[in-house]
Amino acid sequence: MIPPEPPQQQLQPSPPAPPNHVVTTMENLPAEGGGGGGSLSASSRAGMRQRIRKVLNREMLISVALGQVLSLLICGIGLTSKYLSEDFHANTPVFQSFLNYILLFLVYTTTLAVRQGEENLLAILRRRWWKYMILGLIDLEANYLVVKAYQYTTLTSIQLLDCFVIPVVILLSWFFLLIRYKAVHFIGIVVCILGMGCMVGADVLVGRHQGAGENKLVGDLLVLGGATLYGISNVWEEYIIRTLSRVEFLGMIGLFGAFFSGIQLAIMEHKELLKVPWDWQIGLLYVGFSACMFGLYSFMPVVIKKTSATSVNLSLLTADLYSLFCGLFLFHYKFSGLYLLSFFTILIGLVLYSSTSTYIAQDPRVYKQFRNPSGPVVDLPATAQLEPSVTYTSLGQETEEEPHVRVA
Repeated sequence: MIPPEPPQQQLQPSPPAPPNHVVTTMENLPAEGGGGGGSLSASSRAGMRQRIRKVLNREMLISVALGQVLSLLICGIGLTSKYLSEDFHANTPVFQSFLNYILLFLVYTTTLAVRQGEENLLAILRRRWWKYMILGLIDLEANYLVVKAYQYTTLTSIQLLDCFVIPVVILLSWFFLLIRYKAVHFIGIVVCILGMGCMVGADVLVGRHQGAGENKLVGDLLVLGGATLYGISNVWEEYIIRTLSRVEFLGMIGLFGAFFSGIQLAIMEHKELLKVPWDWQIGLLYVGFSACMFGLYSFMPVVIKKTSATSVNLSLLTADLYSLFCGLFLFHYKFSGLYLLSFFTILIGLVLYSSTSTYIAQDPRVYKQFRNPSGPVVDLPATAQLEPSVTYTSLGQETEEEPHVRVA
């Protein structure tokens, strides 16, 4: 009997040898000077262009452009004031502010008067009259103190010390509006202030008229006081237009600003007003000043709501440069290349600051009611006690609207 053959063992295929990664990598490396280096260079250039387009986006450019519109309006205010004071000897800063407040009253306060419901003028006065009274007084005296400082100190001191409004706005925004900044924002702020210092240095080098400076300490204190009041007014304005409305802010400023400036005009400036040699030229300058001032007050809340009070004050640093460029033709100022360097340095700082959004730490104890008329109302349950919470929300323009939230 033939024994059966033993079963043949199944031969398992041996695993393939691992590839020689080192050799493969070395073989795949492009030769020096070959086409691979060019492709890497092209891709890096494309990536750089993409990053630049991401930073210089449409929203950021619009924000910078809106700030420069405000600077041009301030330039018009400065030029008309210079002609009034130097050519026609009409030193009437309170009267000029009074004209602006009257225009705000006629346009915005009357708009509130004809509204119905909770946004009516009387309803607003019943709830918040004392707050707007303080704000109107702060806004009036901020304008008055800075203009008054020109009689005591030099132009250089006013330009430098007026930058004090920027740290005031930053600190007040941090503690009261709960705005949080990134490192790039502080870098942009420093670059803007360096540009302002460059402009002041150019003024000294070309020997620009600095003023009498008879009592420099008093003038410097007036500038610091005016800058502080400006900062308080700007941050308060940002809070109102974000939580209430632009028309309410301007209407209340027009009402109380006209009231207090009228009193101050009757007490302190009525004699100066009688000395003004009235003619059509002076009348035209007052009209031009009032138009620029009214445009500034009406347009600034729009820009603040789109950006922030800090961004607006950084943008206004270029106003002196616009006035100077106009003065090259109108008043025959001397030109220096440092002025152009200063202008572009400030613009670079603005681009850096606007390249990324700031954030709000939203605390229910601070923002008890955030109004969004276009959205639905969402009432939070009030059964449990609300704990303080922090939510980070971008201040940039949102793609979709948030619901109206009321915290009970």
